[in-house]
Amino acid sequence: MADIQKAAPRAAWLLVCALLGACSNPVSEASNRKTDDPPQKPNESLRFEVVRSTSGELSGVVPGRLAFKPTALAAVNTPIQARIVAIHVSPGQFVSSDTPLATLQGSEVAGIRSALEQAEARNATAEDALKRQQEMMQKGVGLEAERFAAETAAREARSELARATRAAHMIGDGDGDAFILRTPKSGVVTAVRGHLGAMASPDGEPLFDVGDTSNLGVVADVPESDIIGIDGGQRAEVSLPLINRSFPAVVDTVGRVVDGEQRRAPVYLSFEGDGERLTAGMLAEVRFHIKASSLISLPIEAVLIKDGAQRIVYVLREDGRLEARPVIVSASRDGRVTVSDGLHPGDSVVVHGALLLDSSAEQLL
Repeated sequence: MADIQKAAPRAAWLLVCALLGACSNPVSEASNRKTDDPPQKPNESLRFEVVRSTSGELSGVVPGRLAFKPTALAAVNTPIQARIVAIHVSPGQFVSSDTPLATLQGSEVAGIRSALEQAEARNATAEDALKRQQEMMQKGVGLEAERFAAETAAREARSELARATRAAHMIGDGDGDAFILRTPKSGVVTAVRGHLGAMASPDGEPLFDVGDTSNLGVVADVPESDIIGIDGGQRAEVSLPLINRSFPAVVDTVGRVVDGEQRRAPVYLSFEGDGERLTAGMLAEVRFHIKASSLISLPIEAVLIKDGAQRIVYVLREDGRLEARPVIVSASRDGRVTVSDGLHPGDSVVVHGALLLDSSAEQLL
């Protein structure tokens, strides 16, 4: 009886060790397994989720800013070498079309205006000569050669007048050697680079920038993982915290160059309808409404990064073993990631404990 009492604690101790070993071995084996090894059967440390496709919308908020569209900006510069003698506007000032921006003086101005006057006089003389020759031909006393010569001279005079008019139109109005630089469109003066007394050149930096505030758009900085879910024509909502307003918008184009540091790409949007006058540079929050007719999503924990680039998940096969399957993922929101390729409805995927199956992989965070 005493021998039985002594043996009981030892048997209990052996039983506890065996149970502990049975619990620890599956995890240890799974953590040391590489994805290139034969697939193994799942253990109790793993949790699975059956893939289902859903329909609806995904909404994600990304930072953005208001910006002038390319067609909304006008860079105004001097057409000839000239000196700035007066500046009539300031940055931030609203100007209407043909508003004077600056007065300049240039040695070429007088010559350009004189050339226009001479071209106008020659054109008038040539037109009169052609008219007389045509009248003489109608009366039967004119010569065809003289009429032809008058017609040629009139054509040349018209061409010369057109060139002189374009040159004079470029420098605009003014007195003597001075001319006035005017804005070609209405908008806000966003930059004034000229200084009184400074020389300005057509090849230099523009003296003024004018932006049409009625033609503002939005530039959203979208993470590269979300770009795949956004396309032209999609609807969005733009919120402006500064004025506590929201506006409907639509995606124009999606930028295809990803910033190397921020890992974001620009998405360009237009406001829908007529909005109130806004200011370029205002911070915005953009919420995209991504239509999804067959959307598959998984918890982020289910996706592993293999070799620094490849995304994989572990799928339970029909024979009860696990298979490492490459997938393509896009937007991640609310702890779940969208899978655009690699899975099908009905697949059973490891959503908890996947990292135990491959110690060389990394978690997708």
